[in-house]
Amino acid sequence: MDMETLTIQEASSLTGLSAHTLRYYERVGLLEPVTRNAGGHRRYIQADLEKIKFLNCLRATGMPIRRIQEFASLVPQGRATLDAKLDLLESHKRDLQTHIQELEHMLIVIDKKIQQFRQAT
Repeated sequence: MDMETLTIQEASSLTGLSAHTLRYYERVGLLEPVTRNAGGHRRYIQADLEKIKFLNCLRATGMPIRRIQEFASLVPQGRATLDAKLDLLESHKRDLQTHIQELEHMLIVIDKKIQQFRQAT
């Protein structure tokens, strides 16, 4: 079993999240309860790491914890909530696309200012 599982410290190292954050994600329902060994210590499997990686993606792209909790609550329900999961992710994708467009516009403004400064020298 231990050859196929990771301790919380190992999972932390691989995901870039602190052990505290991994426990928090489990406590608030972002992750389903992680398997524990006979001593009660968390043991992470590859599927757990994939879920954590996706949660990291959602957080890094600005999805609020409440929306991630909403998504996470739908996941265990399987195909019955497929439309709701799609709606949530598509909405987030639209929000990201809008934000990217705003950032691209700001980049143009910054580039123009850089050009002005270069011409002034």
